[in-house]
Amino acid sequence: MVAKKLKIFMVAAEVAPFSEVGGLSQVMYFLPRALMKLGHEVRMFTPKYGTLDEKQFPLKLDIEGLAVPTGEQDGPKRLICNVKGHDHGVRDPHVCFLENMEYFEQRSNVYGYSDDHIRFALLSRGALEALRREKWIPDVIHANDWHTAYLINDLRTRYVRNQRLFRVATLLSIHNLHQGVFDFGNASDLDFDDGKGELASFFSERFFKQNALKRGIIYADAINTVSETYSREIMTEEFGAGIDNLIKEVRTKVFGILNGLDYTEFDPKTDSIIKKNFSLATLEDRVVNKADLQKEFNLTVNPDIPVLAMIGRLDNQKGLDLVVDVLPFVLREYDIQFIAMGGGDPRYREFFLDLEKQYPKRVGTHLMPNFTLPRKIFAGTDLLLLPSRWEPGGIVAVEGMRYGAVPLVRETGGLADSVSEFNLVSQEGTGFVFEQFHSLAFMGAITRALMVYRQPGMWKRLIRNCMRQDFSWEKVAQHYEDVYMRAIDFRRALLKKNPHQAYRVEY
Repeated sequence: MVAKKLKIFMVAAEVAPFSEVGGLSQVMYFLPRALMKLGHEVRMFTPKYGTLDEKQFPLKLDIEGLAVPTGEQDGPKRLICNVKGHDHGVRDPHVCFLENMEYFEQRSNVYGYSDDHIRFALLSRGALEALRREKWIPDVIHANDWHTAYLINDLRTRYVRNQRLFRVATLLSIHNLHQGVFDFGNASDLDFDDGKGELASFFSERFFKQNALKRGIIYADAINTVSETYSREIMTEEFGAGIDNLIKEVRTKVFGILNGLDYTEFDPKTDSIIKKNFSLATLEDRVVNKADLQKEFNLTVNPDIPVLAMIGRLDNQKGLDLVVDVLPFVLREYDIQFIAMGGGDPRYREFFLDLEKQYPKRVGTHLMPNFTLPRKIFAGTDLLLLPSRWEPGGIVAVEGMRYGAVPLVRETGGLADSVSEFNLVSQEGTGFVFEQFHSLAFMGAITRALMVYRQPGMWKRLIRNCMRQDFSWEKVAQHYEDVYMRAIDFRRALLKKNPHQAYRVEY
C-alpha cells in the first residue's frame, strides 16, 4: 500500500452500470471503488450515450459549451460538447459524461460505427479539454484500450506546452490488442504510421489509418495488461498482432495485473440466482444446484454423472476447434453430460445443436447470451472447459472457482495465471491445465479430470481449493497502486532528465 493518496482520472469507452458491452465496463465499475476504499480520489470520464437513463442516473451540468479542437483547417475546427456529472454516493467516484449529440447521443451502440476513430478521439481530447478547465489536476491519467490511447498521444504532443497537464503521469491498460486502425490493409508505405508526433486532423484520411494503440504504447509512462502471462505473450509474434517488437522495446514499463472479482456480487452463500445457497462449510448443498442445472437443461438428474460445461462466445479464439474434435469422442467413450451456453459463430451453433439431438438427456444448450444463467452453471457444473487459443484475462475461470466449478484450461494469458494443475500427491492446485493447442493435449486434460472425479474425497478437496482462492478487487487495487507509482516515478525521472521529452523509447 502506498503512503501517498493519489488523484486518479480514469477514461474509458464504457463504464458500468451506465454502458455495458464487455469486460472493460466491469473493470471500470469495480476498480475505482476498490481504489477509493484504499483512500484514493477517483474521477471517471466516459461518453454520454443515448441509452443513458437520466431518471435513473440524474446528471448535473459541469461544463457547458466545451469546444474540442479537431485539427481541421477546412472542415469543422471544433466540436461542441457539454460535460455532465453524476454522483452516486460517497463510496462511488464522480463520473463525468461527455455529451455530444452527433457522436454519442444519437448512437444506440457503444462500438461498431465507421467513425469510431473520430468518436473516441473526441472522447480522449474532450477529457483533456475538460481538465484544462478544472482546478483539479490528477496525479495519473488511466486510459483504457485504443479508444483512449489517443489521449496519451495528445497529452505528449498537442498539449506539450500545458505544464500542468504535461507533468501528469499516464497508465495505459490493454484489455485486448485491438489497435484502432480502420484501414491498415490498404495503407501504402507513405501512409505507414510510426506512432510518433501529433495526430492527424479528425476528418482526414490519414487519421483513419493511424494506429491509436501503438501511439498510446509509445507515449505512456506505464502499461498494463489484464494478466502477467498475457503481458509476456504480446511480446511474441504469435500474440503480438504486429506490434510485438514495439512492446518488447518498452518492456520495462509493461506490467500484468489479473482482473479481480466482486466477492459480494459473486457469492454462493447469498446469491439469489442459484437454487440453493452454499459455502465451504455447507459444500454438500451444492448437489442441489447440480440437480437444478440438470433439470434446466433437460439432462438426466443424477449426482454421480460428471457435468462438463462451456460458457462464452462461440468463437475460434475460445478453442471451439478443439471442442469439435474432442467432444464427440468424449461423449461416446465416457458417461458424461455436457452444457454449452453462449452466442456466436453459426458453425459452432449447429455443431452443438446436432450433438443435442444425437445425445438427448446428455447434452443441453442455450446458444445465446444470458445474464443470470452463467451463475446457475457455475453453481451446478463439475468441470468448466476453457480451451482458449489466447485469453487476455480469463475471468470466467475465476467466477467458476468461486462457485466450486473446477476449471480445465489451456495455459495461456489470464487462465495460466489463475489456474494451477491439481497435484494428485500433495492435493494442491485448482484445476487441469494443458499447454499445446492440440486435440490430444485437450483430451489428456479431460481424462485426468475424469480420473480425479471418480475419487470423491480428492474431488471435494479440489473444489475447496478453488473456492478458497482470493481474486478480490481489494487485492487487485493494491497492484494498481504500485503501477501508478511506477508511472509517476517514470514521468518524474524523464522530466528531470529533459523537461520537454515526451517519451523514452526509440523505435
